[in-house]
Amino acid sequence: MSGPLGGVRVVEIASLAPGPFACMILADLGADVIRVDRAGHGGGLLSPSGVLDRGRRSISVDLGTAAGRDVVLRLVETADILVEGFRPGVVERLGIGPDDCASRNPRLIYGRMTGWGQSGPMSQRAGHDINYIALSGALHLIGRTGERPVPPANLLADFGGGGLLLAMGLMAALHERTSSGLGQVVDASMVEGSALLTAFVHAMHASGLWDGDRGENLLDGGGAFYDTYECADGRHLAVGCVEQQFYAELLVTLGLTDADLPEQYDLDEADALRTRIAAVIATRPRDEWAAIFAESDACVTPVLSPWEAADHPHNQARESFVSVGGITQPAPAPKFSRSVVATPTAGSRPGADSTTVLADIGYTAEQIAELTSEGAVE
Repeated sequence: MSGPLGGVRVVEIASLAPGPFACMILADLGADVIRVDRAGHGGGLLSPSGVLDRGRRSISVDLGTAAGRDVVLRLVETADILVEGFRPGVVERLGIGPDDCASRNPRLIYGRMTGWGQSGPMSQRAGHDINYIALSGALHLIGRTGERPVPPANLLADFGGGGLLLAMGLMAALHERTSSGLGQVVDASMVEGSALLTAFVHAMHASGLWDGDRGENLLDGGGAFYDTYECADGRHLAVGCVEQQFYAELLVTLGLTDADLPEQYDLDEADALRTRIAAVIATRPRDEWAAIFAESDACVTPVLSPWEAADHPHNQARESFVSVGGITQPAPAPKFSRSVVATPTAGSRPGADSTTVLADIGYTAEQIAELTSEGAVE
């Protein structure tokens, strides 16, 4: 297989959002990911268009049967990593918990993805991205002065603090195994992951540089030099000229060098400065401004929708987006100088690879037919 994770096998117990995202990353980087779907639930992929499920084979198993559980444990014997995203205790009741799997494969890295973590008073409660980032402090940071916090889609907990952190934890445990020879459990919590993303804000607060409410600090829209502005066509520019030399280039490009403007970092006068900048930006459409700033160090870029991003010249030059199964989507990242990552393939529909996966792990044709006939495998 291509990619730096060629030769690594991952068993993914099908779940939603962060777990599939972590496994998508592993598959992108060359791992052989086998998704264990629930038998009887083959009507559609876990992600509506299958983007998060790319690059996987699928086997559909009834985990409520002894034979189905044994199929998963047989898979575990051949695997380096297992990923599950149930509430704490569920996989133990199913008979595929960490101890069950370790008895079959003591080298297995067992990845657990939850919102609250495996322990603590909230570990059994339901929740979603917005709840996890509320508890971690991340949600409080996002929004305008005097207004309620704004949910940043479900990017911070599900994907940044969840799936991405889980993938990193799995890789760390895989590296540690090279010296210890043993597997271990990776307990990834979306609360802790999204809290980790706020480390820089904690540093700024400790230095007295993040003392105001949301929307009143240097990098949360409090400064006029770090904000978004509406253009003549109703679309927007992102302005991020934090350093003085870049801010000076912004003023030159906007024709404001001779204006009587407030000082750049005076947050008490930021609204007055923002009004002056906004008035100029509002005179031209977004793409015209984008062309003007294309070769500039003023740190100004067009605000693109996800559907526009693939057409931007820089993203095209970098091949930052790919088409998989006719769907444009982000390409695998990061890029490697030697371990070149292949273009992903579309993920299999639930159960599409049951027969070949079972054969791979040693089941005979007769045994496969028996598993299928009794409903343990679809």
